[in-house]
Amino acid sequence: MSISASVSDGGKEVSISIDGRFDFNAHKDFRAAYKNQRPDAKYVIKMNGTEYIDSSALGMLLLLREHAGNDSSTITITGCRDEIRKILSIANFERLFNIA
Repeated sequence: MSISASVSDGGKEVSISIDGRFDFNAHKDFRAAYKNQRPDAKYVIKMNGTEYIDSSALGMLLLLREHAGNDSSTITITGCRDEIRKILSIANFERLFNIA
């Protein structure tokens, strides 16, 4: 499991890449990737290398959404494998996040 973050446009956009398993073991690293960033930033979660997510990962995404302003947040999830996209769809996350 590997989580990396990059900030661009003067802190207005934060990209977080998740490789491997996105589960409870990623909690500290995922939170560290955004906790010191601007809440009004645009967030892009890159899941091209994500092999697995569980319910704790869904919770972590919701915590990011809360940090980013809930309904006023701009969070896009990209690069999901079909099985991960299906989990996000079952959880109705397309209503909360932009899934590309």
